[in-house]
Amino acid sequence: MENKNNVPVFTFSIVAIIVGAALYKQIDFENLKFEKPALAIVYLIVFVFSVFVLIKNFRKKTQK
Repeated sequence: MENKNNVPVFTFSIVAIIVGAALYKQIDFENLKFEKPALAIVYLIVFVFSVFVLIKNFRKKTQK
């Protein structure tokens, strides 16, 4: 049963790392703008969702 719970943690952590790195590469630090703003919004939504799921799962484990 606990293996089912670990699969989303691993998957969402990999997704957060990859999307976070891609989002970081999109930022132009001289002008503080994104190269492709529409794609950056999608990256940001996916990144925030994956971090939210990781935090939610972490809180569940600490309550048990």
